[in-house]
Amino acid sequence: MAPEDAVERLNATLSHAWMIRTFLKHAEEIQENVEMLDVPRTLYDSIRAVEPALERGDVPEYLRRLKGKLAKIRRVAFYFRDHYKEFSPHTNYAMASASLLEVVRRMEEIFADVIIPPPIKVLPDPIDELEIPEV
Repeated sequence: MAPEDAVERLNATLSHAWMIRTFLKHAEEIQENVEMLDVPRTLYDSIRAVEPALERGDVPEYLRRLKGKLAKIRRVAFYFRDHYKEFSPHTNYAMASASLLEVVRRMEEIFADVIIPPPIKVLPDPIDELEIPEV
């Protein structure tokens, strides 16, 4: 898979994670539990961490950053799966858990199918090298 295609697919997958995060952020049942609040917080931090690279079109940085966040996303997905019934047996929670596990599965699948290109080399600006005398 081309790295640009991977970014497109990953960003679409993250849109699902964002909706899960939004649901959990507003779920009254979990507001007093630090461990459960780590789920929406981790999703938020992971998604926002790749935003600047996406906006710059820096494909290698986006892929490298998100791949580095995958273990944390996986950890909270498994935690959520194992503990959501302690807060609510409601179908909303069951579906959010299944959806988050699917987000992890898709991310793993995409990363298995893409080679992350080397970082974009940013050349120094020659203006930065100029010595400007004080006036």
